[in-house]
Amino acid sequence: MTALWALSATEMAECFADGRASPVVVLESCLARLHACEPALNAVTRLAPGAREEAEASAARWRAGRPLSRLDGVPMTVKEFLVTAGLPASFAEPRDGPEPPAARDELPVARMRAAGLVTLAKTNMPEFAVQGYTANARFGTTGNPWAPALTPGGSTGGGAAATAAGYAPIALGTDGGGSLRRPAAHTGLVGLKTSLGLVPRRGGLPSPLLDFEVAGALTRTVADSRAVLALMAGPDPRVLWSRFPTPPAAPPRPLRALYVERLGDAPLDPAIAASCREALDDLASCGATVTEGRFPLDVAELNDLWPEIGRIGLARLFAEDPALGRRASEPYRAMAEEGARAPATCLARILDRVASLRDAASALFAEIDLLVTPAIAALSWPAAQVCPARIDGRPVGPRGHAIYTGWVNAAALPGISLPVAPSPDGLPVGLQLVAGYGADGLLLDVAEAMERRRPWAHRRPEVGGRIG
Repeated sequence: MTALWALSATEMAECFADGRASPVVVLESCLARLHACEPALNAVTRLAPGAREEAEASAARWRAGRPLSRLDGVPMTVKEFLVTAGLPASFAEPRDGPEPPAARDELPVARMRAAGLVTLAKTNMPEFAVQGYTANARFGTTGNPWAPALTPGGSTGGGAAATAAGYAPIALGTDGGGSLRRPAAHTGLVGLKTSLGLVPRRGGLPSPLLDFEVAGALTRTVADSRAVLALMAGPDPRVLWSRFPTPPAAPPRPLRALYVERLGDAPLDPAIAASCREALDDLASCGATVTEGRFPLDVAELNDLWPEIGRIGLARLFAEDPALGRRASEPYRAMAEEGARAPATCLARILDRVASLRDAASALFAEIDLLVTPAIAALSWPAAQVCPARIDGRPVGPRGHAIYTGWVNAAALPGISLPVAPSPDGLPVGLQLVAGYGADGLLLDVAEAMERRRPWAHRRPEVGGRIG
């Protein structure tokens, strides 16, 4: 019999609905799993003190036949810097002394909690969520459940590790340049980055990444991703971008998918290339016409400017909150100092490139339905190392592993990472599907069809008093 912690979110909810299990018993199972894995995995920054009370309240609602939503009572984790009532929220920066809990939830968290989900814990991230691994001087380094000495990616790496290991089937996080999709690829999960505005943001900590960052979730199945999105999405009169257009209808013809294996001459791990190419057969079997070609958008200058975005963003944060800047670790203070020295023309160039990319992407998705790439360029690397130094034997820079994802955020498009065949040594690999603005439902439809052909949720790391 499958352990309760191993169920998907929708499976847990089905157990609540038919009386096979209660939210309290499921919470106990998830906590037992967490304690079997922590602190070795180090995915969690703090446990939520009110989890049992929330589970008991949910159980009472199910007994009365009045659940708040179909996922009422399902446990979830929340990324450290997402503001959550009753728990502190931080950028994972070093800090001494007491840290007051937040008095409110930011909007995406509020919508999930209003639907009755149980907050289990907050999860680790790199400082200021601007790196693609998960380690910081305050909370330490998070390991990948599939290989604890290696990284789960970042910046929603703690949430990815927690969901892959079985603490909770849903990890709330953010994606500002691939921070849901790449951790999903490194840990065998589904990571959906939505169209800008579909999940409105309000009441959270400021992001250093312009308007690129969206809130979302890591899950084990596409059905769970769809169920979470149904709770988080929808307009808010206080958020302009959330007045979302009517989603485009699915095209009646076969879907036109363009597969791009490599961006220019950037290296790609051969094991990732092989797994993603194998998955194209599943995509074609789902009714898509798949062609292969070169990357059709000009993102070279934006990629070159990408480090400046984080530096300028940190400079702004520290200017508005000097105490935060004084607490920050030295590398982030140095980044902010560089950002403060950047001329206004640098930011203007970035904004010009972003506007041009969004227009070009709009034109592109009038001609195709899906752009398909690997989600990651490198397999997981040592957990305390910021980035891999080499890919396929070639030296790479800090974002060499992350080349496939950041442009999606800049273009305001939806993208999803799906598990595909693991590497020969068992490390997870992800395939990224990108659709036109507003076509999030199309992505989920295609992802579900691919999942039916080759299910992945049964693959999970083993635990026996330790991870591994």
